[in-house]
Amino acid sequence: MLLAFDVGNTNIVLGVFKDGDLIQNWRMETDKDKSADEYGMVINQLFAYEGLDISEVRDVIISTVVPSILYTLQHLSQKYFNKRAIVIGPGIKTGLIVKYDNPKQVGADRIVNAVAALAKYGGPLVIIDFGTATTFCAVSDKSEYLGGTIAPGIKISSDALFEKTSKLPRVELEEPGHTICKNTNESMQSGLVYGHMGVVDYIVKRMKKELKECCESEREPIVVATGGLATLIESGIDCIDYVDKMLTLEGLKIIYEKNRCSHGNGKGKHHG
Repeated sequence: MLLAFDVGNTNIVLGVFKDGDLIQNWRMETDKDKSADEYGMVINQLFAYEGLDISEVRDVIISTVVPSILYTLQHLSQKYFNKRAIVIGPGIKTGLIVKYDNPKQVGADRIVNAVAALAKYGGPLVIIDFGTATTFCAVSDKSEYLGGTIAPGIKISSDALFEKTSKLPRVELEEPGHTICKNTNESMQSGLVYGHMGVVDYIVKRMKKELKECCESEREPIVVATGGLATLIESGIDCIDYVDKMLTLEGLKIIYEKNRCSHGNGKGKHHG
């Protein structure tokens, strides 16, 4: 089995692949203060609850946008699985041609999403990831990662309203059903949710226009969304073609397959 870690600023998504298929996934809070042993105990419990044998894990792959947690997960991989984890970063084969001014600045999650979306949907593409930040990535039909846009995520915006104002409450992120709202909670929900829909709609339209100008492909760019709030935002706009919640995990599996032969495993017996 392959154990994949997709580490974001807010959540860690874990995926277990067996014979190429995603057989289980979990979401947990990203905690920079947790030790490798604490994460190891949680993973042990998750496996046990689902009836999975943790000793069957043969490889580990990690994508993280939180550098401070990387050492912890690498230590976890070595101690609990006796494997040197594959880490998404420089030197890893992805099949992408990164056109960013400084390719090292591109978040690992954005690269992984692009690899998965190209494999599943083909290019050109606009990929939206609704995470702590909302990221928009443009990918050509020639496997070129062209760049993108980073906007505050809807949760960041909600937290800012709550923390930076004296009287505004923390609200649930859901559609109020109208924009002429009669109370503060719904007024905030309207601004947060419909405002974010407007941001997404505008950026996608502009990005598709720029993609058509720089790509020779006659194919209309496909728009793929992923992340925890993708379904909420997609429900109110027409510009998103596919919502694919497991896009990042599937990208990790694809990158693992590209690198497994050149990756050296840890020494010693396998830990159960």
